[in-house]
Amino acid sequence: MLLLLVMMVLLVGLLIPLTAVVLDSQVGRAIAARLEGRSGGMGDGLERRMAVLEGEVDRMARELQRLEEENVFVRQLLEDKPPPDRALPPGRSDG
Repeated sequence: MLLLLVMMVLLVGLLIPLTAVVLDSQVGRAIAARLEGRSGGMGDGLERRMAVLEGEVDRMARELQRLEEENVFVRQLLEDKPPPDRALPPGRSDG
């Protein structure tokens, strides 16, 4: 019984470094990448996502430019506003 216990401890003790060596190898990394669902290189899905992100960045840059132009326009309108001390002309009296 004691011999069986010693053998199991030795087996586990030897399997830990062996597992670490296998998992740290290129084969282990390829297996892990396959389990995670990604390929070794830049896959079609990742390229498509990058293209979508680049399109969104371009769209946001155009929108930012449009907002900046609107901001300049509104600022000019506010700066060119007549002074508030002007009185309104008298109204018509229909009486």
